Amino acid sequence: MAQRPKRGRVYRRCGCTDGNSGKQLGSWCPQLAADTTHGRWTYAVDLAPEDGKRRTRRRGGFASRAEAAREMARVLNAEYRGVYEDRTLRVGLFLYEWLESKRAALAPNTWTGYRACIERDLVPAFGGTLLVDLRPKHIDAWVNAQLAAGRGPTTVHHAVAMLRNALNHAVRTWRLRYNPAKHSVPAKPRAAERVCWTPDQAAAFLRHNTEHYADRLTDLFEVMLGTGMRRGEILALHWSDVHLMDRQLYVRWTLTAVNNGKIHLNEPKTEASRAWISLSPRVMAALHRQAALQMAAHPEGTLEGLVFARPDGEPLRPQWVLDQLRKRTAELNLPEIGLHDLRHTAASIMIAAGIPLAVVSKTLRHSNLAITVDLYGHLLKDSADEAVVALATALDRADAHVAGQADPATDCRFGQAA
Repeated sequence: MAQRPKRGRVYRRCGCTDGNSGKQLGSWCPQLAADTTHGRWTYAVDLAPEDGKRRTRRRGGFASRAEAAREMARVLNAEYRGVYEDRTLRVGLFLYEWLESKRAALAPNTWTGYRACIERDLVPAFGGTLLVDLRPKHIDAWVNAQLAAGRGPTTVHHAVAMLRNALNHAVRTWRLRYNPAKHSVPAKPRAAERVCWTPDQAAAFLRHNTEHYADRLTDLFEVMLGTGMRRGEILALHWSDVHLMDRQLYVRWTLTAVNNGKIHLNEPKTEASRAWISLSPRVMAALHRQAALQMAAHPEGTLEGLVFARPDGEPLRPQWVLDQLRKRTAELNLPEIGLHDLRHTAASIMIAAGIPLAVVSKTLRHSNLAITVDLYGHLLKDSADEAVVALATALDRADAHVAGQADPATDCRFGQAA
């Protein structure tokens, strides 16, 4: 087998400067020949050209010729394999570079959450480690230490999963040969079962709002429970997307609040979320009330802007809406739930009413039926009971039919045999 030609050179250089020009002497310093301990070892090698331009890599500061030669050989081997591992790039800097590259693809609150995780967990743990020196044992040790210290399994799972995704990017861009976090992500804990209200509890909550508040949140909660819309979708709903004559509205936007501060309007995350929603008479009445409230406040104008907004037209803050939900829930001593649990309550009521799961999935605008089954399969106990009872009844009926055919008094085959 032919060997690859030797390339590059290893030499000593120092930081001494010329007394006249002030320039570094580098490898031309006279002391290098007289003193073998003077200076440090450096390698220089021309790498494969990119875009027709020659690239020379120089790295210095090595204590011995052998150390510099080994590093140069590693660089050439990486070039041969198509992987360019940077011995100066540390994990912390790489994570920030990766995060910046993801900014356009992530929702603002998701990007902010990623940054918080990097700054809180990953940089303190691995930030000073060279990217090429990160090993599975480092990640496994951190996971075990965090769990032993009482950190939530979900928090640890999310942190390591994000690290794995970032390192996958390093592998795809030929900066690492393998992903050291590939097998280090702990199992994702099972999500806690969501608290849902019964139809009686939901109706009591809506009646309490009507009797004691009769404000914009009264109608907002009515629409959320009557359609199963998500929090961000209801807060970003515009009048231009509400078609009362057709008894429909269109979900076009979703609202997010980064740290409950800066408000962002974005398109929904999935294509399935951008869809038409039919409106029940209760929801229609709530929207008509909200329209009347806004027209009374601005009689000279038309319905425009957000359906549910502050008096100045600015979006409602999600945290304020949640606080109001909890306050009004506590007044009735109902189980405490979050805004997204109103969506789950709507789903559970539809399923309990016998609506086919495929129709529920379409109403909630899930991207596929499997998501609906995973979220609400536990609510289908009665349907499962009905299914197995129907199966047993069918088998009993068939068994009786077969038994009747096998009766010697009625089956001609038995008569012939006799």
